[in-house]
Amino acid sequence: MVDYRRRIIDDMLDELQPHLRALSIHGPKGVGKTATAMQRAVSVVDLSLAGQREIVSADPSVLTSLPGPVLVDEWQRLPEVWDHVRRSVDAGSPAGHFIIAGSSAPRGAVIHSGAGRIVPMRMRPLSVAERGLETPTVSLSALLDGTRDIGGTTKLRLTDYVEEITASGFPAIRGLPPRVRRAELDAYLENVVHREFPEQGYPVRRPAVLRAWLAAYAAATSTTTAYSRILDTATAGLANKPAKETTLAYRDALSSLWLLDPTAPWIPGRNHFDRLAQSPKHHLADPALAARLLGLDGPALLRAEQGSASLSEGTILGALFEHLAALSMHTYAEAAEARVGHLRTRNNDHEVDLIVQRADGRVLGIEVKLADRVEDDDVKHLRWLRDRIGNDLIDAVIIYAGERAYRRRDDIAAVPLALIGP
Repeated sequence: MVDYRRRIIDDMLDELQPHLRALSIHGPKGVGKTATAMQRAVSVVDLSLAGQREIVSADPSVLTSLPGPVLVDEWQRLPEVWDHVRRSVDAGSPAGHFIIAGSSAPRGAVIHSGAGRIVPMRMRPLSVAERGLETPTVSLSALLDGTRDIGGTTKLRLTDYVEEITASGFPAIRGLPPRVRRAELDAYLENVVHREFPEQGYPVRRPAVLRAWLAAYAAATSTTTAYSRILDTATAGLANKPAKETTLAYRDALSSLWLLDPTAPWIPGRNHFDRLAQSPKHHLADPALAARLLGLDGPALLRAEQGSASLSEGTILGALFEHLAALSMHTYAEAAEARVGHLRTRNNDHEVDLIVQRADGRVLGIEVKLADRVEDDDVKHLRWLRDRIGNDLIDAVIIYAGERAYRRRDDIAAVPLALIGP
Protein backbone atom coordinates (compact mmCIF):
# COMPACT_ATOMS: atom_id res chain seq x y z
CA MET A 1 0.00 0.00 0.00
CA VAL A 2 1.10 3.59 -0.63
CA ASP A 3 2.82 5.37 2.29
CA TYR A 4 2.93 2.29 4.49
CA ARG A 5 5.80 2.50 7.00
CA ARG A 6 7.06 -0.95 7.88
CA ARG A 7 6.65 -1.88 11.55
CA ILE A 8 8.74 -4.08 13.82
CA ILE A 9 5.86 -6.56 14.02
CA ASP A 10 6.19 -7.07 10.24
CA ASP A 11 9.40 -9.03 10.74
CA MET A 12 7.59 -11.37 13.12
CA LEU A 13 4.64 -11.67 10.74
CA ASP A 14 6.98 -12.48 7.84
CA GLU A 15 8.43 -15.33 9.87
CA LEU A 16 5.27 -16.70 11.50
CA GLN A 17 2.15 -15.84 9.51
CA PRO A 18 2.71 -18.17 6.51
CA HIS A 19 2.96 -21.14 8.90
CA LEU A 20 0.07 -20.33 11.26
CA ARG A 21 -3.49 -21.22 10.35
CA ALA A 22 -4.77 -18.22 12.33
CA LEU A 23 -3.24 -15.32 14.19
CA SER A 24 -4.73 -12.26 15.83
CA ILE A 25 -3.26 -8.76 15.90
CA HIS A 26 -4.64 -6.91 18.89
CA GLY A 27 -4.06 -3.46 20.33
CA PRO A 28 -5.77 -0.11 20.85
CA LYS A 29 -7.58 1.65 18.05
CA GLY A 30 -5.37 3.75 15.84
CA VAL A 31 -2.08 1.82 16.19
CA GLY A 32 -2.18 0.54 12.61
CA LYS A 33 -3.43 -3.03 12.99
CA THR A 34 -5.54 -2.92 9.82
CA ALA A 35 -2.85 -1.23 7.73
CA THR A 36 -0.29 -3.84 8.75
CA ALA A 37 -2.62 -6.79 8.22
CA MET A 38 -3.65 -5.52 4.79
CA GLN A 39 -0.04 -5.71 3.60
CA ARG A 40 -0.44 -9.49 3.47
CA ALA A 41 -4.22 -10.03 3.11
CA VAL A 42 -5.79 -11.18 -0.16
CA SER A 43 -9.39 -10.95 1.10
CA VAL A 44 -10.82 -8.55 3.69
CA VAL A 45 -13.95 -9.02 5.79
CA ASP A 46 -14.65 -5.72 7.59
CA LEU A 47 -17.07 -6.41 10.43
CA SER A 48 -17.45 -2.72 11.23
CA LEU A 49 -19.80 -2.75 8.21
CA ALA A 50 -23.34 -3.91 8.97
CA GLY A 51 -23.67 -5.63 5.59
CA GLN A 52 -20.56 -7.73 6.13
CA ARG A 53 -21.70 -8.69 9.63
CA GLU A 54 -25.02 -9.82 8.19
CA ILE A 55 -23.34 -11.97 5.53
CA VAL A 56 -21.00 -13.69 7.98
CA SER A 57 -23.80 -14.22 10.52
CA ALA A 58 -25.94 -15.87 7.87
CA ASP A 59 -23.17 -18.03 6.42
CA PRO A 60 -19.90 -18.29 8.39
CA SER A 61 -18.49 -20.67 5.74
CA VAL A 62 -17.79 -17.58 3.60
CA LEU A 63 -14.66 -17.11 5.75
CA THR A 64 -13.15 -20.34 4.45
CA SER A 65 -14.36 -19.95 0.87
CA LEU A 66 -12.53 -16.64 0.34
CA PRO A 67 -8.97 -16.77 -1.04
CA GLY A 68 -6.44 -16.36 1.74
CA PRO A 69 -4.91 -14.85 3.64
CA VAL A 70 -8.28 -13.55 4.88
CA LEU A 71 -8.26 -10.50 7.14
CA VAL A 72 -11.22 -10.49 9.55
CA ASP A 73 -11.16 -6.89 10.75
CA GLU A 74 -12.97 -5.46 13.80
CA TRP A 75 -13.87 -9.01 14.81
CA GLN A 76 -15.25 -7.87 18.19
CA ARG A 77 -18.26 -6.39 16.35
CA LEU A 78 -19.38 -9.99 15.77
CA PRO A 79 -17.76 -11.95 18.63
CA GLU A 80 -18.99 -15.34 17.43
CA VAL A 81 -16.68 -15.00 14.42
CA TRP A 82 -13.79 -15.90 16.75
CA ASP A 83 -15.29 -19.34 17.30
CA HIS A 84 -16.03 -19.69 13.56
CA VAL A 85 -12.32 -19.19 12.88
CA ARG A 86 -11.34 -21.59 15.66
CA ARG A 87 -13.62 -24.30 14.25
CA SER A 88 -12.21 -23.69 10.78
CA VAL A 89 -8.71 -24.22 12.14
CA ASP A 90 -9.85 -27.45 13.82
CA ALA A 91 -11.36 -28.55 10.52
CA GLY A 92 -8.03 -28.12 8.73
CA SER A 93 -7.97 -24.66 7.17
CA PRO A 94 -4.71 -24.07 5.28
CA ALA A 95 -1.68 -22.48 6.88
CA GLY A 96 -1.63 -18.69 6.69
CA HIS A 97 -5.36 -18.42 6.00
CA PHE A 98 -6.68 -16.21 8.81
CA ILE A 99 -5.55 -12.87 10.21
CA ILE A 100 -7.86 -11.45 12.86
CA ALA A 101 -7.59 -7.81 13.93
CA GLY A 102 -9.43 -5.87 16.61
CA SER A 103 -9.99 -5.52 20.33
CA SER A 104 -11.27 -7.93 22.94
CA ALA A 105 -14.83 -9.23 22.87
CA PRO A 106 -17.49 -7.24 24.76
CA ARG A 107 -18.21 -8.19 28.35
CA GLY A 108 -20.57 -11.16 28.50
CA ALA A 109 -19.66 -12.56 25.08
CA VAL A 110 -18.86 -16.27 25.41
CA ILE A 111 -15.97 -17.28 23.18
CA HIS A 112 -13.28 -19.93 23.26
CA SER A 113 -9.83 -18.68 24.26
CA GLY A 114 -8.39 -19.74 20.92
CA ALA A 115 -5.42 -21.30 22.71
CA GLY A 116 -3.59 -23.66 20.41
CA ARG A 117 -5.49 -22.43 17.36
CA ILE A 118 -5.25 -18.62 17.17
CA VAL A 119 -1.83 -17.15 18.00
CA PRO A 120 -2.05 -13.63 19.52
CA MET A 121 0.35 -10.80 18.62
CA ARG A 122 0.32 -7.44 20.42
CA MET A 123 0.67 -4.21 18.45
CA ARG A 124 1.49 -0.97 20.23
CA PRO A 125 1.81 2.67 19.15
CA LEU A 126 5.00 3.50 17.30
CA SER A 127 8.16 2.86 19.26
CA VAL A 128 10.91 5.47 19.07
CA ALA A 129 12.81 3.37 16.50
CA GLU A 130 9.70 3.07 14.31
CA ARG A 131 9.32 6.85 14.15
CA GLY A 132 12.37 7.23 11.91
CA LEU A 133 14.08 9.86 14.07
CA GLU A 134 17.49 8.16 14.01
CA THR A 135 19.06 4.95 12.79
CA PRO A 136 19.51 2.89 15.97
CA THR A 137 23.10 1.88 16.69
CA VAL A 138 22.35 -0.36 19.70
CA SER A 139 20.16 -3.45 19.34
CA LEU A 140 18.18 -4.79 22.31
CA SER A 141 18.30 -8.25 20.74
CA ALA A 142 22.09 -8.03 20.43
CA LEU A 143 22.40 -6.88 24.06
CA LEU A 144 20.33 -9.89 25.12
CA ASP A 145 22.72 -12.09 23.13
CA GLY A 146 25.66 -10.64 25.07
CA THR A 147 27.02 -8.11 22.57
CA ARG A 148 29.30 -5.65 24.38
CA ASP A 149 30.00 -3.09 21.66
CA ILE A 150 28.22 0.21 22.32
CA GLY A 151 28.52 3.31 20.13
CA GLY A 152 26.81 6.01 18.13
CA THR A 153 25.69 9.61 18.55
CA THR A 154 22.37 11.43 18.17
CA LYS A 155 21.33 15.04 17.73
CA LEU A 156 18.09 14.52 19.64
CA ARG A 157 17.79 16.48 22.86
CA LEU A 158 15.24 17.07 25.60
CA THR A 159 12.96 19.22 23.44
CA ASP A 160 12.86 16.48 20.78
CA TYR A 161 11.81 13.86 23.32
CA VAL A 162 9.13 16.19 24.66
CA GLU A 163 7.86 16.53 21.11
CA GLU A 164 7.74 12.74 20.76
CA ILE A 165 5.86 12.36 24.05
CA THR A 166 3.17 14.84 23.00
CA ALA A 167 3.06 13.90 19.29
CA SER A 168 1.92 10.34 20.13
CA GLY A 169 2.73 7.04 18.50
CA PHE A 170 -0.59 6.79 16.66
CA PRO A 171 0.47 6.91 12.99
CA ALA A 172 -2.47 9.00 11.76
CA ILE A 173 -2.07 11.58 14.54
CA ARG A 174 1.64 12.19 15.03
CA GLY A 175 2.22 14.01 11.72
CA LEU A 176 -0.55 16.57 12.25
CA PRO A 177 0.00 20.20 13.33
CA PRO A 178 0.18 20.48 17.15
CA ARG A 179 -3.27 22.02 17.66
CA VAL A 180 -4.91 19.46 15.37
CA ARG A 181 -3.02 16.71 17.17
CA ARG A 182 -4.36 17.86 20.52
CA ALA A 183 -7.89 17.96 19.13
CA GLU A 184 -7.53 14.43 17.74
CA LEU A 185 -6.21 13.08 21.04
CA ASP A 186 -9.04 14.76 22.94
CA ALA A 187 -11.55 13.23 20.51
CA TYR A 188 -9.88 9.83 20.97
CA LEU A 189 -10.38 10.04 24.73
CA GLU A 190 -13.96 11.26 24.38
CA ASN A 191 -14.69 8.35 22.08
CA VAL A 192 -13.34 5.95 24.69
CA VAL A 193 -15.64 7.34 27.38
CA HIS A 194 -18.81 7.81 25.36
CA ARG A 195 -18.63 5.04 22.76
CA GLU A 196 -15.99 2.39 23.38
CA PHE A 197 -16.97 1.73 26.99
CA PRO A 198 -20.66 1.11 26.18
CA GLU A 199 -19.71 -1.05 23.19
CA GLN A 200 -17.60 -3.18 25.53
CA GLY A 201 -20.59 -3.67 27.81
CA TYR A 202 -19.62 -1.07 30.42
CA PRO A 203 -22.26 1.69 30.50
CA VAL A 204 -20.82 4.93 31.89
CA ARG A 205 -23.34 6.64 34.17
CA ARG A 206 -20.95 9.34 35.34
CA PRO A 207 -18.58 10.25 32.48
CA ALA A 208 -16.90 12.99 34.51
CA VAL A 209 -15.82 10.45 37.15
CA LEU A 210 -14.39 8.12 34.51
CA ARG A 211 -12.50 11.01 32.94
CA ALA A 212 -11.17 11.98 36.39
CA TRP A 213 -10.09 8.37 37.01
CA LEU A 214 -8.22 8.37 33.70
CA ALA A 215 -6.48 11.63 34.64
CA ALA A 216 -5.53 10.22 38.06
CA TYR A 217 -4.18 7.09 36.38
CA ALA A 218 -2.18 9.32 34.00
CA ALA A 219 -0.76 11.22 36.98
CA ALA A 220 0.44 7.87 38.35
CA THR A 221 2.40 7.10 35.14
CA SER A 222 5.53 5.00 35.77
CA THR A 223 4.62 4.46 39.44
CA THR A 224 3.10 1.55 41.36
CA THR A 225 0.46 3.71 43.07
CA ALA A 226 -2.35 1.58 44.52
CA TYR A 227 -5.66 1.63 42.68
CA SER A 228 -7.33 2.79 45.90
CA ARG A 229 -5.18 5.92 45.87
CA ILE A 230 -5.95 6.54 42.20
CA LEU A 231 -9.66 6.36 43.08
CA ASP A 232 -9.19 8.73 46.03
CA THR A 233 -7.40 11.22 43.80
CA ALA A 234 -10.07 10.99 41.11
CA THR A 235 -12.96 11.52 43.51
CA ALA A 236 -11.50 14.05 45.95
CA GLY A 237 -14.33 16.33 47.12
CA LEU A 238 -17.11 14.05 45.91
CA ALA A 239 -19.67 13.22 48.58
CA ASN A 240 -21.12 10.35 46.55
CA LYS A 241 -18.02 8.38 45.61
CA PRO A 242 -18.25 5.45 43.19
CA ALA A 243 -17.83 1.98 44.63
CA LYS A 244 -14.46 0.29 44.35
CA GLU A 245 -16.08 -2.28 42.03
CA THR A 246 -16.96 0.54 39.62
CA THR A 247 -13.38 1.69 39.25
CA LEU A 248 -12.17 -1.89 38.91
CA ALA A 249 -14.65 -2.16 36.05
CA TYR A 250 -12.99 0.93 34.53
CA ARG A 251 -9.66 -0.87 34.68
CA ASP A 252 -11.10 -4.03 33.15
CA ALA A 253 -12.77 -2.13 30.30
CA LEU A 254 -9.63 -0.13 29.55
CA SER A 255 -7.61 -3.34 29.57
CA SER A 256 -10.02 -4.99 27.12
CA LEU A 257 -9.59 -1.96 24.84
CA TRP A 258 -5.78 -2.31 25.19
CA LEU A 259 -5.59 1.24 26.55
CA LEU A 260 -3.68 0.16 29.64
CA ASP A 261 -0.18 -1.19 29.11
CA PRO A 262 1.19 -1.76 32.61
CA THR A 263 4.66 -3.15 33.21
CA ALA A 264 4.28 -6.26 35.34
CA PRO A 265 6.45 -6.90 38.38
CA TRP A 266 9.43 -9.09 37.57
CA ILE A 267 9.26 -12.52 39.16
CA PRO A 268 12.72 -14.10 38.95
CA GLY A 269 12.95 -17.76 38.08
CA ARG A 270 15.76 -18.18 40.60
CA ASN A 271 15.59 -17.37 44.30
CA HIS A 272 17.73 -14.20 44.28
CA PHE A 273 15.36 -12.11 46.37
CA ASP A 274 13.34 -12.62 49.52
CA ARG A 275 10.79 -9.83 49.17
CA LEU A 276 9.82 -8.07 45.95
CA ALA A 277 6.84 -5.78 45.44
CA GLN A 278 4.10 -7.32 43.31
CA SER A 279 2.33 -4.21 41.96
CA PRO A 280 2.39 -3.33 38.25
CA LYS A 281 3.88 -0.07 37.03
CA HIS A 282 1.14 2.06 35.48
CA HIS A 283 1.25 3.04 31.80
CA LEU A 284 -1.45 3.97 29.33
CA ALA A 285 -1.16 2.79 25.75
CA ASP A 286 0.64 5.99 24.74
CA PRO A 287 2.31 8.75 26.78
CA ALA A 288 0.56 11.37 24.62
CA LEU A 289 -2.78 10.22 26.06
CA ALA A 290 -1.43 10.72 29.58
CA ALA A 291 -0.17 14.21 28.69
CA ARG A 292 -3.56 15.19 27.24
CA LEU A 293 -5.43 13.86 30.26
CA LEU A 294 -3.23 16.05 32.45
CA GLY A 295 -3.60 19.08 30.17
CA LEU A 296 0.14 19.27 29.53
CA ASP A 297 1.53 20.23 26.15
CA GLY A 298 5.20 20.51 25.20
CA PRO A 299 5.82 24.01 26.64
CA ALA A 300 4.08 23.07 29.91
CA LEU A 301 6.22 19.94 30.26
CA LEU A 302 9.39 21.95 29.63
CA ARG A 303 8.36 24.57 32.18
CA ALA A 304 7.83 21.77 34.67
CA GLU A 305 11.29 20.38 33.93
CA GLN A 306 12.80 23.81 34.58
CA GLY A 307 11.18 23.88 38.01
CA SER A 308 8.65 26.66 37.49
CA ALA A 309 5.56 24.47 37.81
CA SER A 310 3.82 22.71 40.68
CA LEU A 311 5.25 19.58 42.28
CA SER A 312 2.85 17.28 40.42
CA GLU A 313 3.87 18.75 37.06
CA GLY A 314 7.51 18.82 38.08
CA THR A 315 7.71 15.04 38.32
CA ILE A 316 5.62 14.12 35.29
CA LEU A 317 8.09 14.72 32.44
CA GLY A 318 10.52 12.13 33.78
CA ALA A 319 7.63 9.70 34.23
CA LEU A 320 6.45 10.26 30.65
CA PHE A 321 10.01 9.85 29.31
CA GLU A 322 10.16 6.51 31.12
CA HIS A 323 6.73 5.68 29.64
CA LEU A 324 8.07 6.37 26.13
CA ALA A 325 11.08 4.16 26.85
CA ALA A 326 8.89 1.36 28.26
CA LEU A 327 6.59 1.46 25.23
CA SER A 328 9.63 1.03 22.99
CA MET A 329 11.28 -1.69 25.09
CA HIS A 330 8.07 -3.75 25.12
CA THR A 331 8.01 -3.66 21.32
CA TYR A 332 11.70 -4.52 20.94
CA ALA A 333 11.55 -7.27 23.56
CA GLU A 334 8.64 -9.03 21.90
CA ALA A 335 10.60 -9.07 18.64
CA ALA A 336 13.44 -10.75 20.58
CA GLU A 337 11.09 -13.29 22.25
CA ALA A 338 11.77 -11.69 25.62
CA ARG A 339 9.45 -10.17 28.21
CA VAL A 340 9.59 -6.95 30.22
CA GLY A 341 8.99 -6.40 33.91
CA HIS A 342 10.14 -4.04 36.63
CA LEU A 343 11.83 -4.63 39.98
CA ARG A 344 11.06 -2.97 43.28
CA THR A 345 11.87 -4.27 46.75
CA ARG A 346 8.99 -4.18 49.20
CA ASN A 347 10.73 -1.67 51.44
CA ASN A 348 11.45 0.51 48.37
CA ASP A 349 15.20 0.41 49.01
CA HIS A 350 15.95 -0.63 45.44
CA GLU A 351 14.20 -0.46 42.11
CA VAL A 352 15.15 -1.09 38.50
CA ASP A 353 12.85 0.55 35.97
CA LEU A 354 12.82 -2.29 33.42
CA ILE A 355 13.95 -5.91 33.51
CA VAL A 356 14.09 -7.65 30.13
CA GLN A 357 14.17 -11.42 30.58
CA ARG A 358 15.19 -14.08 28.09
CA ALA A 359 13.54 -17.50 27.98
CA ASP A 360 16.46 -18.99 29.95
CA GLY A 361 15.88 -16.60 32.86
CA ARG A 362 18.90 -14.35 32.33
CA VAL A 363 18.09 -10.66 32.26
CA LEU A 364 19.02 -7.21 31.07
CA GLY A 365 18.62 -4.48 33.70
CA ILE A 366 17.55 -1.06 32.39
CA GLU A 367 17.27 2.25 34.22
CA VAL A 368 15.69 5.30 32.54
CA LYS A 369 16.97 8.78 33.35
CA LEU A 370 15.75 12.07 31.90
CA ALA A 371 19.12 13.81 31.75
CA ASP A 372 21.81 14.62 29.20
CA ARG A 373 24.54 12.99 31.30
CA VAL A 374 24.83 9.95 33.54
CA GLU A 375 26.14 10.33 37.08
CA ASP A 376 27.30 7.57 39.41
CA ASP A 377 24.19 7.95 41.55
CA ASP A 378 21.99 7.23 38.50
CA VAL A 379 23.33 3.68 38.19
CA LYS A 380 23.47 2.63 41.85
CA HIS A 381 20.46 0.29 41.51
CA LEU A 382 22.00 -1.37 38.45
CA ARG A 383 25.22 -1.97 40.36
CA TRP A 384 23.19 -3.41 43.25
CA LEU A 385 21.37 -5.73 40.83
CA ARG A 386 24.65 -6.91 39.35
CA ASP A 387 26.04 -7.66 42.80
CA ARG A 388 22.84 -9.50 43.70
CA ILE A 389 22.31 -11.79 40.70
CA GLY A 390 25.82 -12.12 39.27
CA ASN A 391 26.02 -13.98 35.96
CA ASP A 392 22.24 -13.98 35.57
CA LEU A 393 22.63 -10.32 34.60
CA ILE A 394 23.57 -10.27 30.92
CA ASP A 395 24.17 -6.52 30.92
CA ALA A 396 23.12 -3.28 32.62
CA VAL A 397 21.96 -0.27 30.62
CA ILE A 398 20.89 3.25 31.47
CA ILE A 399 18.71 4.93 28.85
CA TYR A 400 19.08 8.70 28.91
CA ALA A 401 18.50 11.86 26.84
CA GLY A 402 22.10 12.65 25.97
CA GLU A 403 24.21 12.60 22.82
CA ARG A 404 26.45 9.53 22.92
CA ALA A 405 26.14 5.79 23.43
CA TYR A 406 29.12 4.50 25.39
CA ARG A 407 30.17 2.07 28.09
CA ARG A 408 31.04 3.58 31.45
CA ARG A 409 34.13 2.64 33.46
CA ASP A 410 31.89 0.54 35.71
CA ASP A 411 30.89 -1.45 32.55
CA ILE A 412 27.30 -0.12 32.52
CA ALA A 413 26.12 0.93 29.05
CA ALA A 414 24.72 4.44 28.65
CA VAL A 415 22.47 4.70 25.59
CA PRO A 416 20.34 7.61 24.34
CA LEU A 417 16.72 6.51 23.86
CA ALA A 418 16.86 7.45 20.17
CA LEU A 419 19.78 5.06 19.55
CA ILE A 420 18.34 1.83 20.94
CA GLY A 421 16.21 -0.34 18.68
CA PRO A 422 15.12 -3.93 18.18
